[in-house]
Amino acid sequence: MSSTFLILLLSLPYLSAAFSYPRNHPPNTFHARSNSRNVPPQGFYDPTDHGGSYLTQVNNTFPVGLVLGEPINAIILGSSDDAVLQDQQQNGGLRNYFLSFGFAAECLGSHSGSDQAANLGDGHGYLNETAVIRWDYGDPTVGTCKETIEGGNHFRYWIQNGNDANSGAIFMAVSYELPSSLEHDIIFNGYNLARDWLIGNATAQSQLIPSSNLTNQTTYSGQTSFGGYVYETNVQYVSGLLPNGSDGINHFGSVGANGTSAVDGLTALMSVKILQGPVGATKSSSGQAPRLSWSYFALSLTLGSFVLSLVPSVL
Repeated sequence: MSSTFLILLLSLPYLSAAFSYPRNHPPNTFHARSNSRNVPPQGFYDPTDHGGSYLTQVNNTFPVGLVLGEPINAIILGSSDDAVLQDQQQNGGLRNYFLSFGFAAECLGSHSGSDQAANLGDGHGYLNETAVIRWDYGDPTVGTCKETIEGGNHFRYWIQNGNDANSGAIFMAVSYELPSSLEHDIIFNGYNLARDWLIGNATAQSQLIPSSNLTNQTTYSGQTSFGGYVYETNVQYVSGLLPNGSDGINHFGSVGANGTSAVDGLTALMSVKILQGPVGATKSSSGQAPRLSWSYFALSLTLGSFVLSLVPSVL
């Protein structure tokens, strides 16, 4: 049995992808823009232009002495609606947007796991993440507690808002982790898959995004909603920002194996608009859209034999 296949088998119980579908929305249209930020045409400033990096810095990595990082593999552009870029849940802000596609703040507001730092080239130097956001398993209140224990999709994020590069863009390092009992190691191909599963949810795709088929300029689009706010997310994958390989990547031994690159070199650029706000919304139209989740394989290890089954479930 190859090491890659073994890693995949051990990871299968914890692999799930979920997709949000827009529901009926209030008829009013929401407009929110601000010219206070200095946003370049591409929607963000390249961190490497001013000494930054598209890789985070991770403390206490193994082997000891190596400086390793995790890919910043998704960016919410600074050209998105101003309200979306505000780090709050109120008024359709960033946290409400995350909730619209199934991600919420950490378990009961308690930070879990080690910090990572990033330098966005905006003059702040290396800063620890603003927050860690976790898959909520269909429950925005306590679902992230389940993710902390059982593993799942999650991301750290930083805001490019320093004096040297104030785009307001949100830089995200997305990955899919194993349970706490397995020390939250990252699953095989877990940086690329986590990015694409997040994009699949943010654009309400009806099936998995085929990670192996993505190329430079691949696009996706869709709508999600939460709290009466309706968001439209347009995504374009681009190459040339992240490296394509495993050098310097945290968890490179498990994420990339047998010649597979831990990072495929693609970054998802997300442009987010608020289409509708809650004014005049009815109670039934202002909640979270229903979310369908597939656990593609449930793996049981009994007396040395593997039992695989397909288990669909509605959260």
